[in-house]
Amino acid sequence: MQILVTGGTGYIGSHTVVELLKSGKEVVIVDNLSNSSKNVIDNIEKITNKKCKFYEIDIRDEKGLEKVFEENDIEAVIHFAGLKAVGESVVKPLEYYDNNVIGTIKLLEVMKKFVCKKMVFSSSATVYGDPGNPKYVEDMGRGKASSPYGATKAVIEEMLESLYIADNEWTISLLRYFNPIGAHESGLIGENPNGIPNNLMPYIQKVAIGELKELSIFGDNYNTKDGTCIRDYIHVVDLAVGHMKALQKLNKPGVYIHNLGTGAGTSVLDIVKTFEKVNNIKVNYKFAPRRAGDLPEFFADPSKAKSELDWEAKRGIEEMCRDSWNFISKNRNS
Repeated sequence: MQILVTGGTGYIGSHTVVELLKSGKEVVIVDNLSNSSKNVIDNIEKITNKKCKFYEIDIRDEKGLEKVFEENDIEAVIHFAGLKAVGESVVKPLEYYDNNVIGTIKLLEVMKKFVCKKMVFSSSATVYGDPGNPKYVEDMGRGKASSPYGATKAVIEEMLESLYIADNEWTISLLRYFNPIGAHESGLIGENPNGIPNNLMPYIQKVAIGELKELSIFGDNYNTKDGTCIRDYIHVVDLAVGHMKALQKLNKPGVYIHNLGTGAGTSVLDIVKTFEKVNNIKVNYKFAPRRAGDLPEFFADPSKAKSELDWEAKRGIEEMCRDSWNFISKNRNS
């Protein structure tokens, strides 16, 4: 039996596929390559010395998904496929609802048809909205999302909970994670989005290699230690391991919610300065107006994941910055 990974050539998906293959799982990847490259498959195989099946399919393509399930024996789905940039979602909300929500509905309909009722869903800390406390705990529930991106994640969570109420044979893990950065230590896979990056680290990387002139830091007057936003940055490999742990716990029907983060907040400016220090390279930056949808500060309470999934983040900010540079310096022309 196989694990289906939607968005498996993407940043977090590819690292999770590596962990799955290393653990002995057979993997099937579905991805439309809208923000990734098929070369990722080759690099996954170089890292693991194992092969996985790949289908270039959009998750909104119901017939294409049915073909995947017909040709494979899928036991569970790890669902990453979706648009993910907070700022972009404010400008293009309909694209986000179409891709993320409609795509997930199509996927769930096919899973139901083929009696595959186990899913690990890639959710987000943005579903908490602004609860008034920067330390996010699972029992806070969902708030008013600060962006259409966050709203799509909240809608999908609600949809999955409703699905379980209607059919309690489903086993669903909702992983609310924070800000993934870093790359695999091999430098073969990492975050290298098509076009102008929307997220912090790939933008820093492109400035560091000279592809972009300077980084814009959105807001320098937040009520934080240095005026820039504070986030909980987590190494992507730690995050991938978290998905493995959640998958292993899909043994009893229900809906399970866990934060995946370090539990510590780091400012945008601290990330820039740490990147410069550990890699001995200058990153040009300027301050820009605040970005729509951004909150001043939030970070995870990851204690539930530790007690229930036996998971905790092990890698620090310096390692995240070092691995990010190692990846982009080896792939600057890709």
